Amino acid sequence: MIGSSIYLRDRAAFTGGSPQAVYEELWQRGRKGRLRTRAILAGATLLLCGMLVNAIFGIAMAALVASADTFVHWRVYKASRVWRLGLRGAERMNRVLRHILERRGHRVLYERTVPGHGQADQLVFGPGGVWLVHNEAWHPDAEISHHGGRLFIDGRTQSKLVGALTARADAAADLISRVSEVPVKVTPVLAVHGGKLARTPFAADGIVFAPPLRLIRWMGRNPSADYSLDEVEAITRAAVHALPIGGRITPPAATALSTDAA
Repeated sequence: MIGSSIYLRDRAAFTGGSPQAVYEELWQRGRKGRLRTRAILAGATLLLCGMLVNAIFGIAMAALVASADTFVHWRVYKASRVWRLGLRGAERMNRVLRHILERRGHRVLYERTVPGHGQADQLVFGPGGVWLVHNEAWHPDAEISHHGGRLFIDGRTQSKLVGALTARADAAADLISRVSEVPVKVTPVLAVHGGKLARTPFAADGIVFAPPLRLIRWMGRNPSADYSLDEVEAITRAAVHALPIGGRITPPAATALSTDAA
């Protein structure tokens, strides 16, 4: 079942099920097939290597092939976990940012509201610039690609998604710049959880798309500014005041980061 679309609208057996539920059912149905294929691969390896070398080598190679096949299928199933749970991946990205960038001295704000433009999953502040991170989890069979500088998901453009994200980043930059009284550029990026990406990271519609770890690596290698540590701190404090949590306006006296940026 891996490699085929889970959207089986013409099959009555799956009518009414959510994509996540359909995927789970198909995965369970494919268990016998996966085990059969694994057994065939291991058996063929055992015979071939046993004939060419010896029985012990054949057994060892058969076990290695079976283990590799198990690992590959486990990775496929694990990669779809966020999407299967109906999540967008923000919590997963939070953990990655805390364990990597915050330990390197970057500051990160989580779930900040950009008035009139929705919520920013994460705002990352570092010497190389300011990034607004958005998270999206697509089903494992979704084809995520770019053509002519535009983003396509399963062959369809995503004007609404990229337009909203670009507007959110521009609005955040404007609000932060007003409070900090210095021009601040906020670069929108999108962390991809799941789906099929031919090559990452890639830029489309002015936004960089990549899985979490590759996105963080790209941010480090592609600075958009050159801030000192004091400037990073000042810009982050301005963002704390400019971008409320859950629609609440943060008073100037509450801009200390010790209770917010952790």
